[in-house]
Amino acid sequence: MLKQLFKKMDSNPLLKNVSKSLQTKLANREVSKIAIHFKQFFNTTIANDQATKELSFRIRHDVYCTELAFEPEKSDGMEKDEFDQHSIHCLVQHKGSKNFAGTVRMVMSNSSEQLLPIEQFCSHALEDEVLHPKNYKREEICEISRLAVPAQFRKRKTDQYEGAGTGVIDEHNFSQNEMRCFPFIAISLYFMAATVTQQKGINHIFVMMEPRLARSLRFVGIPFTQIGKVTEYHGKRAPYHIDPKVLFQTLSPGFKKLMMVIGKDMKEQLDDV
Repeated sequence: MLKQLFKKMDSNPLLKNVSKSLQTKLANREVSKIAIHFKQFFNTTIANDQATKELSFRIRHDVYCTELAFEPEKSDGMEKDEFDQHSIHCLVQHKGSKNFAGTVRMVMSNSSEQLLPIEQFCSHALEDEVLHPKNYKREEICEISRLAVPAQFRKRKTDQYEGAGTGVIDEHNFSQNEMRCFPFIAISLYFMAATVTQQKGINHIFVMMEPRLARSLRFVGIPFTQIGKVTEYHGKRAPYHIDPKVLFQTLSPGFKKLMMVIGKDMKEQLDDV
């Protein structure tokens, strides 16, 4: 997101010759404003009951089954699998409409029988013998997966790309301030996941994602380390590792503020998980 802000600044003749350090300060100031607006327009929710979990499953069905056809459509309109039984599910809710604007899950592992999806389906892509799930205690690892953002909370349809669940905004139904926050929904879901894992004593997070998404998230300070080759898994994806202990240290100041806002909002909910 900072990269997009830099591009906007470079196209502005008044800011064209401003140093990159000053541009960084201006960009972080903009992101800090987003953090304030985000709390104004969105709630963060941990699914502590079956009804809320089913809301997550329906968002996933809309994105993964109906829109992207990664999975076959289900008669009950819910996309779920065996990993959901040992997962924590998070959602972002738009306050004005009461609609849910995104979801993500953290797949936990309580025993050697509870494999992470990355182990079960993409073991052939895991090439790093050091940063490998098999090397750690099962209660210290998790996988972030099934991140999905409904189409109404994404950018213009012309901005969509294959496999994206983070793209299109219905510009007629939302204010300018609200729309400024929408590109940050996916980032907020990662921050929610990171907050949960830190509280649960998780030391190693794994995720399968598009390399260009990983590059974008590294740009804001999320320290993804690629631990294997690109493979076909709901599109071209590669396995990545995150150390949640260093995440907050590496975030740029603006996004650090956004994570603090989200963490504070979730603190009480985490006690009930």
